[in-house]
Amino acid sequence: MNIVVVGCGRVGSQLATLLSVEGHNVVVIDRDEEAFRRLGSTFNGVTIKGLGFDEEVLEEAGLREADAFAAVTNLDNTNLMAAEVARKLFGVKHVVARLYNPVRERTYQQLNLDYVCGTTLVAETLMEKIKSGHGHHLSTVGDVEVIEFKCSEHADGKRIRDIEIDHGFRIAAVLRGASTFIPKEETVVKSGDIMIAAVKDEAFGKVARYMEE
Repeated sequence: MNIVVVGCGRVGSQLATLLSVEGHNVVVIDRDEEAFRRLGSTFNGVTIKGLGFDEEVLEEAGLREADAFAAVTNLDNTNLMAAEVARKLFGVKHVVARLYNPVRERTYQQLNLDYVCGTTLVAETLMEKIKSGHGHHLSTVGDVEVIEFKCSEHADGKRIRDIEIDHGFRIAAVLRGASTFIPKEETVVKSGDIMIAAVKDEAFGKVARYMEE
């Protein structure tokens, strides 16, 4: 398949690399040339610097011959405009847009766009994890990772409040034995507890010591 991807952030770069590895012809568009550094070494497609809704840029990307188009930047307006241009001006049959802010969902629906909302998917998955009390998960929302991990001995005896304040992340739930609960600030962590937490990218290095390998 010939596929054009607009946006080379973490979502776009991973999508483009996966498609390329599967043997598809992939063209990636991003306004920031530095963003292309995120593409893996296995990516063998084409990169173009420019705006994803610019007709000349899309012509250069070969959109008229494309089988599919994905607009996956972290700007909803860009994704909306790019998707509409791909559908209406270039006649691409399969167009998918990323919905970054769930507040804009109604607009996407009114335009009858196929879309994926990472925020909603993560929230729903997190709820299922909390209710079921098992499983491992890693998702991305902007520059925040939603992770599930087992606490190492370094976390044993520490309060939730101390860990969160010192290391810049938020713990949403604790799985201890057969029970799952939402912790309070004074909850004391035990080695072997399983945490579901939201972690900023820059905090991963500090949080890692609390994760059992």
